[in-house]
Amino acid sequence: MEYTTQNNEMKVALTEEQYLSNLRFSKFIKIFAHFFSVVFHPLFIPFYVVIFLVYVHPSYFSGFSFYTKFELLRSTAINTILFPAFALLVMKGLGFVKSIFLHTQQDRIGPYLANMIFYFWMARVCFNFKPELTPVLATFMTGVFLTTAVALIANIFSKISMHTIGCGGMLGIFILIMNSNSMLMTWPLSIALLITGIVCTSRLMVTNHTQKDIYFGLVVGLLCQFTAAIVIL
Repeated sequence: MEYTTQNNEMKVALTEEQYLSNLRFSKFIKIFAHFFSVVFHPLFIPFYVVIFLVYVHPSYFSGFSFYTKFELLRSTAINTILFPAFALLVMKGLGFVKSIFLHTQQDRIGPYLANMIFYFWMARVCFNFKPELTPVLATFMTGVFLTTAVALIANIFSKISMHTIGCGGMLGIFILIMNSNSMLMTWPLSIALLITGIVCTSRLMVTNHTQKDIYFGLVVGLLCQFTAAIVIL
């Protein structure tokens, strides 16, 4: 038995074994894409960045106690993961959004508004947590808040990718740290670029996002971090 596929102007005849092998490979790639979309969901990106700043950067939190670091991570997890996720579930239960996956632009309005509140509060916590707390953390969270506000406006015109917004913010703060010469950022920035590339590819494969939505999200995430840095640092 033969299967025929159209590839531009060429027709390639595939055996049944080849066709099934390609089908299995395609399913594996999509599972892999969904996995990365979940692991690097935009709700998790701020928490990952804070972990990097607290435990990987050699100087920002070198003099802080274990309890202080834990309290900071706890506040970050509550305000950037738990509360936004809970708000989304409440909106789904009340019928304000059709799906927790936010497939439509209309579904994203409520979560954007809720997240703006939570991110603003987290930025305020970073400003007031301790006098000696590095301003880089407050800059990052302010950038996250600005990103959400810009994304809400951009959502009127385009279904901008929230995943790439998060990745753009991560790249933005890493570039700012690199420019401050406070840490050799070769490998962290390389890993961030690799993650961003995989996430962008994954979103193109498993969603109806266009390349414009993907690139727009990256630009918004980057520019909002740079804007926050100009104002605060």
